[in-house]
Order: sequence, then structure tokens, then C-alpha cells
Amino acid sequence: MKTYKLLLLLIGFSIMGCSDLEEEPVGLLAVDGFFETTTNIQTAVDGSLTHAINEKFWGRKLSIALMLRSDMVSLASNETRRVEMNEFTTLGSNGMISEFWPRTYQGIAAANGAIAGAEDVDVADEIKNPITAQAYFARAFYYFHLVRLFGDVPYIDEPIIDVDAMTSISRTPAAEVYEKIIADLEYAKTWLPTTVTSRAIPSKAAASSYLALVYLTMEEWQNASDEAKEVINNAGTYGLALDEDFQNLFNAEEIDASPEPIFSLDYNNFEADDNAYDQIAPMTGIRGDDRNLGGGWSVAVPTLEVYTTWNQDDYRRAVSMDDEVSIGGTVVDYTQFDISGHEFAKNNPYIAKYTRFPEPFARANARATSHNYSMIRYAEVLLIAAEAAVELGDNASALNYINQVRARARKGGVTGTGAGVEVVVDPSAEPADITGTVTIDDVLEERRLEFAFEGIRWYDIARRKIGAQVFNASGLEGEKPFFTVDDYLLPLPEDELERNPNLTQNPGY
Repeated sequence: MKTYKLLLLLIGFSIMGCSDLEEEPVGLLAVDGFFETTTNIQTAVDGSLTHAINEKFWGRKLSIALMLRSDMVSLASNETRRVEMNEFTTLGSNGMISEFWPRTYQGIAAANGAIAGAEDVDVADEIKNPITAQAYFARAFYYFHLVRLFGDVPYIDEPIIDVDAMTSISRTPAAEVYEKIIADLEYAKTWLPTTVTSRAIPSKAAASSYLALVYLTMEEWQNASDEAKEVINNAGTYGLALDEDFQNLFNAEEIDASPEPIFSLDYNNFEADDNAYDQIAPMTGIRGDDRNLGGGWSVAVPTLEVYTTWNQDDYRRAVSMDDEVSIGGTVVDYTQFDISGHEFAKNNPYIAKYTRFPEPFARANARATSHNYSMIRYAEVLLIAAEAAVELGDNASALNYINQVRARARKGGVTGTGAGVEVVVDPSAEPADITGTVTIDDVLEERRLEFAFEGIRWYDIARRKIGAQVFNASGLEGEKPFFTVDDYLLPLPEDELERNPNLTQNPGY
């Protein structure tokens, strides 16, 4: 038998459960003989979701790749893998892709194990299926990332232990992958509970919200509208609403009580040997910042134009970006951020969403924080409904949904910077309600600001095919001369192609 590691064979339930879910060391488990109770199913589900908080997935590799490929974050680093992502010169050998691709399939493998193993658990469907539905949701979550990033991908929906079978698997057409994602989410929507004790646990609202986003991505506007409205119309039942203070969404001490997250990745103050921890704060933090025991690493940094073109009366700008901090005991504004002396320190505002309130578990540089990352939140459901309404010619609904998001943005609030300076935004200020006809550009711009630096912008650019528009000389980052339409998809990892001759590469690579 070949000794190299085949990613798709890794069942790997992980060494711990996802935070706020049941935590139990399980190691590498064989499916046969393990599943006897619903607790065993939950253990496998928790292991599947744990792969999402790994440093190779949302903990750093995928989340930062999505930031760099957007038009809102530039690179302050000379690491080749990051340069390729930022400049659209990505190769199949890229070190970020070669890490988040296998980690994603490990999460899928664990979900497949849970689904298959559940068949051996002899209890009533009404007891078993709500737990198994979490695995269907997790599998859909992972494949939705893969199909948007790579297009056609190998679709595996059962445990595989045959090495020969793995070396002959081929890519499944993206349209078929989407059909399977929808089927998984429909199953999850049927069986998942209406309310959950933690938003890190998949719920009925989470399944419906992701269905809305999947349909939006597929340009099935009526279906996207129907699913989004299902969540909006039942927001009270689901316990969902826009948080009154936008800052709470990025405050580790407040986020658990927020009504806005629908599905989150919760790091649970945990730093495991398996790299199940958060590095987004240090990757986006300011060099020499007195906060977080040493500040950040100055890797993913917005250009100055992201800040200067953002309405200063929009409270989201104050929450999203740091323009004044204390460095070495001296309070400075962004024009002096390079006083740290590091070669990659930049004199422009930095991302503040992940560095300002990582308490209470911020280790050095705010690694392994307590932060919960909202993978989808109520504001996005409103904007999905708004975008679908525009496409369906329902301007009244589009105005209603988009203006709900803008109304929260202008409520203002108080947000503390690292220097202890309070920033108060006048609640009577901008952004004012949109009047007249809502356009797709209006919705995309609202999404850009509302979800700045949250890993969503690149997916919007790719699904709407607006790369030529945002990466030209007048774009926020200036011209990206290497960008082509082929860059809407990433290359499959080179080592996967070498292992399996049946896999083909995407065009342009």
C-alpha cells in the first residue's frame, strides 16, 4: 500500500468537539463498531465541525486567502503563497490551498462517518435524525466553500477505505454538487431544532439561511427570496434580530448574547496540538500595538482608500477599522503606525474587528481567542432578501430589507480603540435610508461595508463576475494586472493531481 497520505481517506473525527458542543477525545475512529448511541453520532458531528476552526481552515489559511482575494485587503508580507493570492498569480503548488483543501475534506469525511454510522444506531428517527442532521449541515457547509472556490470538485458522500478507489475518483460537475448541497440542507432544515443553546450548533434557521445563500449564488432568485423570507418571517421564533450595537458582533465578551449570529464557529478558548485555534487577529493586527501582548503581525492590511472612501459617519467604519492606537506607550494615528520599526508596518488604518475585543482568552498577539466567527448572520439574510427582491422587480421589499441594515449602521454607539479613546457616531448621521429604486450595485456595496473583512466579499465578486470592475486602476487596491476571468476559480492542489490522474486542473493554471 502506498505510504503517502491521501486526504480523502482521512476520517479524522479530531481530538475534540467543536466549542459549546460535546467535547470528548476520540482520536481516529473506525466507523464499524463505534456507533452504538446518539452520543457517538454527536461526537462524530462535533469532530467534523472542529475541522472548520483549524488554523488550516478558518483559523488562518482560508479566511486570509478570502481577504487577500477581495478588493479590500492588501498584503504586507513577502510570503510567496500570500503574494500569489493577493496578486492573482496563484499556482497549484500554493501553500494555502494545499492546506485548506485537505482540511475541508477531513471535515466532510467526519460528517460522512456520522451519517453512515447513524444507520447503526437503533433509536427512533425523532431522536436520532436531529443529531444526524447536523452532519448533513456540516457536509453542505464544507462543499459550499469548495464548489465556490474550485468549481467541479470530487464529491464524496460516504466513508471510503479503499485506496485504489481514491486514486480513481474524478471531479463532480459543479451543478451536481450544488444539487447535493441543497439536498443536504433540505434534510437539515427538516430535522434541525428551531432553537439551539449555542449558535455554533446548526439550527433550522441556519439551514434555511444557507439555502437562501446557495440559491442566491446559483441565481435562483425566487428560491433565494423564499428561503430568506422564511427566516425573516420567523425571526421571533428563531430568536433572531439585528444586534442593536454593531460592535457587539466583534466583541468576544458580548457575542454569545447577540441575537444576530445564525451559525458561528466558536473557538471556545482552546489551543490544541491540532492547530484548532484562531490566528485572524494577529494576521490582521498592527505591529507594535500595546494591545494583545505584542500586537499583530501586519499581514492582511486594508489600503488607505478602503478607509478614505468609507463614509466617516457610518458607525461600521469605526468598528471595522483602527485609525488610532497606542504603540510602545505612545498614542498615534494611522499616519504613524510604522513607528514600530518593522518592515511590514503600514501607515494606514488596520482591521479592528478581530483585535479590539478578543478577551477573555487572548494569548500573545490575540492568538487562540474567545471570538466567535459568524459564518452567516441575520444582516446577511436581510441583504440576500434585498438582492433577490431587486432581481424579481420587488423594489418595495428591497427598500425595506436594505434600509433595515442601514438603520442599524447609523444608530451609532461607543467603541473603544486600543488607546482608550471613545469613538461616538452621531445616531442621526449617515447612512441615510435609500430612496427610489434599489440597484444590484446598492446591495453589493451594502454587503461590502456590512461584511468588510469577514471573508464574504470575494465570494460576491466571484458570483457576480465583477473582477474587471473592482480590480482596475480606479479600484480600492488599484489595478491588479494579473487578474483574468480564470481567477474566479482557484487551481486544484498540484499534489492532488499527482496522486490522482483522473483529476483535471481548472482553466488558466
